[in-house]
Amino acid sequence: MNKHRFGVSGSTILTNPEQFAELFWDDIDFIEIGEFPSESAFHAFLDLCREKQTPFGVHSPLLRNGSKYDLLEKVSFDPLVARKQVEEEAALLSRLGAEYMLVHFPYFTGETTENVNKLIEAGLQELSRIQNEYAIPIICEPKLGIGRSPKGIQYLDSFPLEIWEKYSLKLCIDIGDYLIATGEEIVNYVEKWKQYIRVVHLHNVAYQDDKYIWIPVHPSHENNGEQYKLAPILGFLSQCNEVNFIFEHTPHSNPSREFVHEGYTWTKKC
Repeated sequence: MNKHRFGVSGSTILTNPEQFAELFWDDIDFIEIGEFPSESAFHAFLDLCREKQTPFGVHSPLLRNGSKYDLLEKVSFDPLVARKQVEEEAALLSRLGAEYMLVHFPYFTGETTENVNKLIEAGLQELSRIQNEYAIPIICEPKLGIGRSPKGIQYLDSFPLEIWEKYSLKLCIDIGDYLIATGEEIVNYVEKWKQYIRVVHLHNVAYQDDKYIWIPVHPSHENNGEQYKLAPILGFLSQCNEVNFIFEHTPHSNPSREFVHEGYTWTKKC
């Protein structure tokens, strides 16, 4: 995996300003973070990045009360408001030297009667315009919808590659979302997009009643009968060009630093 880089996500500390220092792992290449509680928290993080000379990318929304899922259909905000937010964030982040900006796209709450390909292409046109205007790469992360709906991921799977190619946008594969949506078929779903994958959100899944949480990747999960096997998908993704692998578990399972580091070391060898 020597062509690849390894990053840590702000989700590991839920973007808690009191724990920013914990994101700067000893040999980490960069940090991906978003949903800051305030602008001052964002600037405190920026100061740390400059001090430690650590590159960063931003997972939109920049601030916690912003739009997260509304670029194609209204979930919490009108799509026009959501797109305006993305443009404003792109302008700011480009000026501040962010490596990229990541958005949830395509996101559908569930099945839709709309012409999906037209909707997605209209979104791509707008994101591509913003990317070009502000000279900041925009990475698209397909997501599960409401009630774990796999529709957004399935709609992307059916979307024509030749249309996607026109807009020069890269993809983020969220391992957890894709595993929930596709199970053991995950490699078949991502293979089509191999040349566009630039970011991978790396975690396993633990189910708790009707909910689930992101837990760290770890070799002990490969054969425990409870978690997904990640080795096949990691092996496939390691063959892609210049992938940024982001460790994106949340603190809910209270993993030890040793456990997280073991998973980190194992991933680098896959």
